[in-house]
Amino acid sequence: MKWRRLNGQRIELPIKDAVEQALVRELNAGHKLKVCIGTDSQVRGGVVEFATVIVFLREKKGGFMFIHNQRKTKRMSLRERMILEVSMSIEVAYALCDLLDEYEVGLEVHADINTDPHFQSNVALKEAMGYILGMGFVFKAKPDAFASSYCADKVV
Repeated sequence: MKWRRLNGQRIELPIKDAVEQALVRELNAGHKLKVCIGTDSQVRGGVVEFATVIVFLREKKGGFMFIHNQRKTKRMSLRERMILEVSMSIEVAYALCDLLDEYEVGLEVHADINTDPHFQSNVALKEAMGYILGMGFVFKAKPDAFASSYCADKVV
């Protein structure tokens, strides 16, 4: 997986090592951290573009994020796409959860799914919530899922 920073700078290290370096740097600077992971997608023609973000929040001091983009040419329903977004976020969260536990940093998985049944993405809410909670992660959906709804949305 190729990761980058918001400014476009490539992250050459394996993502777990890059995250650990960021954690050590931020904690040594005295910041209290929380990590939020989310994925968003957009359909453009016959291609689905995905962006997964790892957002590092410094308590009352802003934050920064790492970004991974990918494309899939497979046609899929909205429900399938929403669950695939959640799956991508969980894959990253699972790879990092031991590291975050070691440094006592909180972790949330954000789903770009609306809790209001009047919105189409709501069709996948129950499955996404069960998937994330079943994996033992803290679940957030719209309007609280800023990692997927705002951060990943801006870079997809």
